[in-house]
Amino acid sequence: MTSPSSSVQEARKALGKGLAEIREGAGLTKRALAQRLGWHESKASRFERGTRAPSERDLRDWCRACGAEGEAEDLISTARGIEGMYVQWRDMERDGLEFAQKSVLPLWERTQRFRIYSPWLIPGPVQTASYINALLTSIRDRRGLVDDVPEAVKVRVEKQKIVYGPHQFAILLEESALRYRIGGTDVMAGQLGYLLSAMALPSVSIGIIPQNADRSGLWPVEGFFLYDDDTVNVELVSAHLTIVAKHELAMYARTFSELYELAVHGLAARELITAAIESLG
Repeated sequence: MTSPSSSVQEARKALGKGLAEIREGAGLTKRALAQRLGWHESKASRFERGTRAPSERDLRDWCRACGAEGEAEDLISTARGIEGMYVQWRDMERDGLEFAQKSVLPLWERTQRFRIYSPWLIPGPVQTASYINALLTSIRDRRGLVDDVPEAVKVRVEKQKIVYGPHQFAILLEESALRYRIGGTDVMAGQLGYLLSAMALPSVSIGIIPQNADRSGLWPVEGFFLYDDDTVNVELVSAHLTIVAKHELAMYARTFSELYELAVHGLAARELITAAIESLG
């Protein structure tokens, strides 16, 4: 897997390559383009190398100078997407956890096929309210956020109605995710019991990768949400990462397929969940 921290830079390089292609298509050198725009040549070079992010005005001016005004809006849309790819939690949660939960609603609503891999947590679509409360309370305390946990829990629970609609959820969990006692014994027992119930939903497929699975070919990776074939979200310690580059999306889709082959489903998965409940004593 490509390091998540490299994704933004790769996207900027791809944007720069697109700018270079527009310039070359106009038969201009970087120096000639810079002269038309009254820039230093190094400014154009940095844009093309992806070491400097162009403003919307820069992109419009670039396209105008190259006689490619029709390309400007697509480039601006791409640049806006890049700026939103890597968002630090302190920025995303500045207005509270409730706002952060609401911010992903449009993406959830337009996605038809969810592929979710989680090595250490039960993921959002199949969480209980008590489990959500424990998670968000811990986040609030660790990051020193405003106390809007009850409101944020309500939003996340409301989001879960999506599992009863025309969407499909393929969820893969490492067995270890069943064993971490998030919120304590009682909360975890309720969460695992709900997981058994969720497996019966026609829109939900849950696979568990056993701890004794042969991992010589593929070890656990970072948890991720793959929305259709369009977007991947990864939660880092410091930030929320959005991936939209096609070659990276393909890597995550391929990794999900390989992880799926390691997982057990149906009765075997239920047995692992039941064993985790019994271990709570």
